[in-house]
Amino acid sequence: MTKHPVDVHVGKRIRHRRWTIGVTQQQLADRVGIKFQQIQKYETGMNRVSASRLWDIAHALGVPVAFFFEGLENGAQPDLAVGPSMPGDILADREALELLRNYYAIPEAQRRRLFDLARVLSDAA
Repeated sequence: MTKHPVDVHVGKRIRHRRWTIGVTQQQLADRVGIKFQQIQKYETGMNRVSASRLWDIAHALGVPVAFFFEGLENGAQPDLAVGPSMPGDILADREALELLRNYYAIPEAQRRRLFDLARVLSDAA
């Protein structure tokens, strides 16, 4: 059985949000009332997430259900064209997700300065 691209995309968005807010698979599973192995299957796209379960996951992660579908082109295929220097599957990159989580842990004023610095450095490269 082939994984559907939308199921894979939704799973990646679950993992992305979970990592961003520093929640483990076990913690999310506990919040939703399922086993962590099921979260693993959702995150890989191995199992399709039902509408009611996605509703529960969205609530547990503090996002609207629509969050999980962001980045889909025409509601059918994930848009993985992110640029020549970035991996097409940035949400699967553990280092990128950890950087994102740490970035949002920085106070807003400092975060803005860091963002500006990163922009200057990327323009200089």
